[in-house]
Amino acid sequence: MIKIFVVVFSLLISASFTFAQDKKEVTLQEMVVTETKLPQTPNEITHKIDVISRDELDNINLPNRNLSEAFRYLPGVFINPLSRNDANWGTYGGLGPKYNSYLLDGLPIDSFVDPMSLDDIYIQRAEVHRGPAAVLYPNYMTMDFAGNQSALAGISNLITKERISSPQSRITLGYGSFNTVYTRLYHEGFKGDFHYLLGGLYEQSDYKNYGTNPSWLNMIDDPEYKKAKLFFKTTYFISSDSKISLFAHHTEHRGDTGRPNRQYSHQYDIVNAIYENKLSPVVNLSAKAGFRYYNRGWDEDNYPTNLSLREKDGVRQRIFPFDIALNYKHLNNSVLTFGADGQFSDYTTHAEIGGIKTYGNDAKADNYGIYLQEKLIIDKWVLRLGGRFNYTKHHYDLIGGVIPEITSKSWSKVLWTAGVRYNLSDTIAIYSNAGSSFLAPSAKSIGGTIRLSDKFVAGRNGQLPNPNLKPENGYGYDLGLELIPLKDMLIGFRGFYNIVDDAIVENTISRDPSQTQSVNAGKAKSYGVEMELQHQLNKSVSWFTNATLTTTKIKNPYDTDQDNSNVPFAPKMIANLGGTFRLPYDFVISPYLQYVGSYYDSTSKTGRKEFGKYATINANLQKPLIKTSQYIANLIVEVNNITNEKYEMPWQFQDVGFNLMARIEMRF
Repeated sequence: MIKIFVVVFSLLISASFTFAQDKKEVTLQEMVVTETKLPQTPNEITHKIDVISRDELDNINLPNRNLSEAFRYLPGVFINPLSRNDANWGTYGGLGPKYNSYLLDGLPIDSFVDPMSLDDIYIQRAEVHRGPAAVLYPNYMTMDFAGNQSALAGISNLITKERISSPQSRITLGYGSFNTVYTRLYHEGFKGDFHYLLGGLYEQSDYKNYGTNPSWLNMIDDPEYKKAKLFFKTTYFISSDSKISLFAHHTEHRGDTGRPNRQYSHQYDIVNAIYENKLSPVVNLSAKAGFRYYNRGWDEDNYPTNLSLREKDGVRQRIFPFDIALNYKHLNNSVLTFGADGQFSDYTTHAEIGGIKTYGNDAKADNYGIYLQEKLIIDKWVLRLGGRFNYTKHHYDLIGGVIPEITSKSWSKVLWTAGVRYNLSDTIAIYSNAGSSFLAPSAKSIGGTIRLSDKFVAGRNGQLPNPNLKPENGYGYDLGLELIPLKDMLIGFRGFYNIVDDAIVENTISRDPSQTQSVNAGKAKSYGVEMELQHQLNKSVSWFTNATLTTTKIKNPYDTDQDNSNVPFAPKMIANLGGTFRLPYDFVISPYLQYVGSYYDSTSKTGRKEFGKYATINANLQKPLIKTSQYIANLIVEVNNITNEKYEMPWQFQDVGFNLMARIEMRF
């Protein structure tokens, strides 16, 4: 497969040069903000950055209603949501999803939960920084799923709309596979210097059994869900150099997993408040604060003994992040950035039996950081050096239902980052980056969601505790080459190398019952190469292809079952091919092909299972049905998994296969 891709990649490059004789000149440069928190062009940035525009977001299907799927076709990324009801368990740079920080307008959010809660309609663009730890952003202090999250392998920044050019309203109605009904209302506008957007969404579906046969999910009926979202954002432009904004989003997600006493009810809330002011021509101030609320509840039955209700379980988490930064521009476009950030979070788990509620984990976390980064731009050179002092403290009131012997732990760490870019010319650049990271084990990883005595007990699905977890230290490096042989073409090669000491990974202990456990797997290494080609052939045709080859290795001389194993969920190869074609009669079609190579679900060589080696094809079709100066009605058809590949995923999940959604979107 690798040899075939290299041949095809070479042929596509040759074909692009052949057909580019009558090209339309389109520059690939656009302003990005994530690396320094100030707008800069990509040739002033040492990291490799991908920008997904609003138009591109409109052309990418989100079959699992998860915003992380917008990054699915980027190099170095494996996006793997288990279902419409479950989080993304993929990898970045050969490491798990907790090693790519997700941001919303520069403030951290949860890489597992929030992409399946947020909506795409208010996203102006997304910026994805590939490469090792950016010290301007903190770890996210979430205790749920795989725990705390760092930027060792990159950053994904979702940027919402601010300035509205003209008032617009949208009504979207849709119907799709599994009796899915969809409706969304949206409006954006402005009054003087006050700009705003607001809207809501409702979707319900009978859905489909997304477990293997047999599996621990053992659905006896189609799972059902109902999802509702409400959101708004306001931005007031105080002057041409200062603004203040408030964003809020609320999601309710209710349903069942195919059995009478397996209902769930989840609530997710996000609030961002941001103030930015250009204090002088060379000094910029930004202050940001937010609130994140996660409240997940679900029922457990007595399967396989009977289907009666056993208990009601739940997780509640609140996180308050804040950040204040000063940028000083000097020596033309050089930037010195100084700032401080922090987070306060609390996390509880509970079980309710017969109306009596007992608590399993009850923990709090505080995180404080001070950071400084200098980026010098001298002629063709871009030189970046930064550091962060980070202090983290965990408070444990309960772990696994009991008061632990050690009720608090704290860690202080100095982290560093460095980068260099050399622009040989306007069309050739070489870049390299390095950085360090630190992650403390989360309360969920230490305390689990079920007791250690539940190991292998039928019907006891969840995460086993591991109170002996150690924190992990990470180091990342990359080296890349960027070529722009034509103004509308980009060719890139990037190598990466990541190391994590005492890596905390999620191992599958049992598949039925479904049980996992966080373990220190020794030294985890991932290295590989990314190859990509993007080409705007003309105003009607744009296309891309890329591939990522990854090797991972676990070194653990104290456990022969893990020594020389592999990092879970990291495919050996991913290849993508896609494009957008504007056809006669205003048809627009965007097909995407993805091949996923083999990967494993555990570091245990005797207990792991192999997945992957499948290809999927998705397509997005759009056609205006009515088009006037004041009113547009668009037909949008999203076709997913055209070849009906019902591939298996970890924990006995399975893709639901072929499905589609047809929507009518009216704009006026």
